[in-house]
Amino acid sequence: MHAALPVVSDNLSIYLAEIRKFPVLTEQDEHHLALRLYDHQDLDAAQALITSNLRFVVKVANEYRNYGMRMLDLIQEGNIGLMMAVKKFNPHRGVRLISYAVWWIRAYIQNYIISTWSLLKIGTTQAQRKLFFKFKQTQHAIRTMTGGDDDLPAMAQSLEVDEAEVAEMGVRLQGELSLDAELRTGEGLTVLDGLADQQPNQEERLAEYQEQAQLRRHVAAVVAGLGEKERFVVDRRITADEPLTLQEIADHFGISRERVRQIEENALRKVRAALAPVVKAQLI
Repeated sequence: MHAALPVVSDNLSIYLAEIRKFPVLTEQDEHHLALRLYDHQDLDAAQALITSNLRFVVKVANEYRNYGMRMLDLIQEGNIGLMMAVKKFNPHRGVRLISYAVWWIRAYIQNYIISTWSLLKIGTTQAQRKLFFKFKQTQHAIRTMTGGDDDLPAMAQSLEVDEAEVAEMGVRLQGELSLDAELRTGEGLTVLDGLADQQPNQEERLAEYQEQAQLRRHVAAVVAGLGEKERFVVDRRITADEPLTLQEIADHFGISRERVRQIEENALRKVRAALAPVVKAQLI
C-alpha cells in the first residue's frame, strides 16, 4: 500500500504540469470563443474554453480534498461539470464563463462525493449528511475556541450526533494528499501556488448576485401564489436544507405517496412556467 502512494502523487504532478501548458484566456479572447461556440457550435472554440479553465477546476477540487477521495477523481468529476457549463454557457449575459461554471463544477464534485460515500453506507441519513458536510467547519470553530484542541462532546452536541460518529467521520475525512504540500522542502512553494488565480472579480460577482437576488424574489412571489399543499411541498421538500421524503409529506396530509409526487410535479410545472420569461430576460 505504501508503495502505491508515490504513483498517485506522480500522476497528479504530471496532470498539473500538462494543464499548465494551456494558455489562460483574456476576457476578450474568452468572449470571442464563447460567441463562436454559442452562435456556430464551433467545437474548437469549446475545446479552448475547456482547456483554459482546467486549472480552475483543480482549485475547486482542492476545496474537497479532505473528504477522503482521490484528488484526480475529484478533478475528473469537476472537469465534467466544466464541460457541461461550457456547453450551456450564454456569452450574451455579460458575465465570465468561470462565474457560471463554478456552480456546475461544484455540483458534479459534490454529487460524486455523496454517491461514493453512499455506496459505503455513509452519509445516507439526514444527520449523517449534515455531519459529512459540516464536520470541518464545526471542527475549525471548536479548535478556535479551545486553542487548537478537538472537543468530541462539543462537536457531537453541535452536529446532533453521537460522539462515536464524530470520531469515525474524523478518521474517514483525513485526506490522502494535499496541494498545500511543498514542492521543494524549505522553499515554501506549494503545488497550489503554481495554479493561476481565475476567481471572478467583484463586478462579476455583484452582477451575478443581483441576478440571483432578482430570481429569488420572483420564485418567492410564484410560490406564494401556489396552493397550500403545493407550497408545503416546495418549502419542505424542494428548497429545504433537509428535505422531507414523499412518505413524510404523505403522512402529514394523510394522502398517498403518489399523490404527493403529483403535487410536486404540478408545483414545479407552475414555477417553471412563471419563471420562464424572467430567465429568458436574464439570458438576453
